[in-house]
Amino acid sequence: MVLCLHDRRTEPGTLFKGQLFYSRPSFPSSMKDYAKIVPCLDVKVVDGQPSVVKGVKFVDLKRQGDPVEFARRYQDQGADELVFLDITASHEGRKTMVDVARRVADAVDIPFAVGGGIGTLDGIKQILDAGADKVGINTAAVKNPDFVKAASGAFGSDKITVAVDARRNTNIIPGVNVYEMEDGAKAWFELVIYGGREPVGVDAIDWCRKMESFGAGELLPTSMDRDGTNIGFDLPLTKAICDAVAIPVIASGGASTPQHILEAFTVAKADSALAAGMFHRGEYTVGQVKDYLESNGIRVRR
Repeated sequence: MVLCLHDRRTEPGTLFKGQLFYSRPSFPSSMKDYAKIVPCLDVKVVDGQPSVVKGVKFVDLKRQGDPVEFARRYQDQGADELVFLDITASHEGRKTMVDVARRVADAVDIPFAVGGGIGTLDGIKQILDAGADKVGINTAAVKNPDFVKAASGAFGSDKITVAVDARRNTNIIPGVNVYEMEDGAKAWFELVIYGGREPVGVDAIDWCRKMESFGAGELLPTSMDRDGTNIGFDLPLTKAICDAVAIPVIASGGASTPQHILEAFTVAKADSALAAGMFHRGEYTVGQVKDYLESNGIRVRR
């Protein structure tokens, strides 16, 4: 039996972890007929050159190679999409990412998104004009949620991915959505910004619902507890978001094996799974992950 990914949202009025909420209508099934594998490339200027880097929880970054060469490699392996994140988030970095987007667009045919430090409509336009298919917005959305409305209005929801960085908080406060973790402990998911360094006291699940209502076409939640740890996705976080919204969700943060990727689809019900180190280090190819998914009944694109 092959598992399709559409109709994965909780039915309206369903009780989930003690919370009653109403989900929006399902996204068109044609966009969720197969599981998408999305290599992620963190980009930073190193010795004057844009370079793919990888660290743990956004620190201790190590150079991996040229972004365009990685893009070609992953397209050849069968990646469905790519994500490039400018972790310099400086004026120099933004100019570099426009050039990276232009070079990647010339080198590959698969869709790709660019994010990191983009906080103006002109910044979005530059990236899209350079050839990117989507733009990721994170801190700018937290500081000014109406920016997401303006961006989706100007360029279309399909061009706007809202990245959501969150971490578990066991200090329960009134008004948050509380979930049971793998060990039975209770926690809520707090929104954080600046690469996870600054908590903002906002419930990440409610934030995702808000971003959907403001016009985001896709969500990219990353667990700051799992990023770069190689121990697997934060499944409670990803599932909570998938059950709360109707737009596509990309699981992110912590994957290092095909089993972790499988769990993003079978347990968390994500639409896509993002990974970095396991691909960059050559431990697995995208094709090997897709083979594993297919052997476990998940439909993939070939």
